[in-house]
Amino acid sequence: MSATAMEVTEVDTMAEVRAVSTLFTDVWGQTDEGAPVHSEVMKSLVHAGGAVTVARDGERLLGAAVLTPATPAGTAYSLLAAVAPGTSDRGIGRALKLRQREWALARGLTQIRWTFDPLVARNARFNLSVLGATASEYEQAFYGVMSDDLNGDDEADRLVAIWELAPEPPAPGAEELQLGGTPSADGPDGDPFLRLDGDARWIRVPRDIVALRRTRPAQASAWREVVREQFLDAFAADLVATGVSRSSWYHLTPRP
Repeated sequence: MSATAMEVTEVDTMAEVRAVSTLFTDVWGQTDEGAPVHSEVMKSLVHAGGAVTVARDGERLLGAAVLTPATPAGTAYSLLAAVAPGTSDRGIGRALKLRQREWALARGLTQIRWTFDPLVARNARFNLSVLGATASEYEQAFYGVMSDDLNGDDEADRLVAIWELAPEPPAPGAEELQLGGTPSADGPDGDPFLRLDGDARWIRVPRDIVALRRTRPAQASAWREVVREQFLDAFAADLVATGVSRSSWYHLTPRP
């Protein structure tokens, strides 16, 4: 299915936000507190000036995202976004983000922020290389230890994405990054995970941390520790994460 075959719009009825809550539960599973986001909370967010955006193919819900105005002035914060299981690689995530972009710009907002798991390479590439967001803040144990199906039994670190909303939307494709620099340290799997490239750096993460958390939780935790250390060091040196290669390497460059 192409993105043009989808209907992408905001919803506000209880039936619609309940369907979104069910989708989020299908993706993350039930937590100790229940659904990842309750329908009542989403209904209240919409009433307070936020938005619940959905992508649909007829009656089928393909994905959803939740956003609210935030601080500083001119900023929106994206709380959660997901596509339905089995519907990846169809442009749904991009369609949702572009709709959030339109919603924000129509209200005079010029920046969207959100957090994401630094170890999930696919999401990181989408956020930085496809959308054009950047990251220069690393939050340690942002959610403490989570209990859903994707995050495993480990501290949930997060990078903060900052998406400056340019007048024109980002191009559909992302130019592939050419890995540079010299290997400097090996990761928990024994292969290089840090490369120094003049003032820039490259940091590799696993290709599939979700599977690793299920099969080798100790190694997954070791990845979180070494990646945390390198990002904190890079950000202290005033570097900014600007892209992710298809081979799961973050590119960090000096702040402009």
